[in-house]
Amino acid sequence: MNSDIFEGNWKQFKGKVQTQWGKLTDDHIEQIKGQRDVLLGKIQESYGVSKEEAEKQIKSFEDRHRDAFSELPQ
Repeated sequence: MNSDIFEGNWKQFKGKVQTQWGKLTDDHIEQIKGQRDVLLGKIQESYGVSKEEAEKQIKSFEDRHRDAFSELPQ
């Protein structure tokens, strides 16, 4: 998914992100601000997973929510 799309729709999806990755605090969510690379780092840090595993999790999240992302204004 395009990083601009991810960032542009952050307000609509930050609750879903926090549900998916429950170890992410409100402060983490605020720091991420829709930046995919920052989310990647926070998942790695919070869950102790590799960059590749965090990327796989984000890709899976994006795939599950692809329709909702495309329906939102860019």
